[in-house]
Amino acid sequence: MAQASSAASFIEIPAWKNIIAWICAVLIGIFFIGAGLWKLTDHLGAATRMSQMLVPASLSVFAALFFGISETLGGLLLMVPRYRRWGALLCSALLVAFMVYMGWNYKTLQGLDCTCFPWLKRAVGPAFFWSDGAMIVMAVLAGWWAHRSEGLKGAGLILGSILVLAGAAFGITESRQSGTPAPASITVEGQPYSLQQGKVLLYFYDPECSHCNDAAKRMAKHIWKDVKIVGLPTRVPQFGQYFMESTGLRGKNSPDHVSLKALFPFGDPPYGVLLEYGRMKTGLQRFDDVEPEATLRKYGFIE
Repeated sequence: MAQASSAASFIEIPAWKNIIAWICAVLIGIFFIGAGLWKLTDHLGAATRMSQMLVPASLSVFAALFFGISETLGGLLLMVPRYRRWGALLCSALLVAFMVYMGWNYKTLQGLDCTCFPWLKRAVGPAFFWSDGAMIVMAVLAGWWAHRSEGLKGAGLILGSILVLAGAAFGITESRQSGTPAPASITVEGQPYSLQQGKVLLYFYDPECSHCNDAAKRMAKHIWKDVKIVGLPTRVPQFGQYFMESTGLRGKNSPDHVSLKALFPFGDPPYGVLLEYGRMKTGLQRFDDVEPEATLRKYGFIE
């Protein structure tokens, strides 16, 4: 009976079904692995994106890590025939959860960027649901036309490896959030500008980003102490001056966002860096009703 049960789990699958299952598994696996690794290696950027998608800011980092681990695990399990059904179940569950969440908040989130990759742009709309629905069908086919999964120990080793990667990436990123020395000077409005002059706020923003605009308007209402504000438009820099004037932030713009982002890494803007005498105090990644006001006051940048 034991031999019969074991043999039943490895019933030969027709070649055409096996080919389709492999194609679906590889495509969905690559998508999930890429999305998961992006969240793990740039959890700050992923957390910012999740905050914009109405995830509570206090939970955004945890959510980024949780989904990064889950997506990477699901993608890797799909790629291994022995664990394919487990991977298909996990990926399908994640896709269903995403669709339910987006559907529940559709009126608020409609039109907002919901991309899983920094380089692949998707917006919340009808296309989001049919594309995720298509991925669910592919994941189901990959799992349905696969042998029964077994081998918890091997799957556990895969999960353990992902957890180690997540912990290492988290530690490296967090260690770079304070103490990093800034360049002695940068270019601001065509002139050399020293970053060693007391307190300086570097504000990375996209002039066409509504979140960047709202964050700048809130910061403009603060009573700043002796602080210099330097804006770093990450795109369409020709709109930088208008951005500063329309938001009331009263900062000067610099074109050096590429070199400074390499030194102070983050995901999507808005993002801020607090400098004091040329050394980073902390990064500003949350922009809501509580932050960055609390951090700015903690470090003596505002009254």
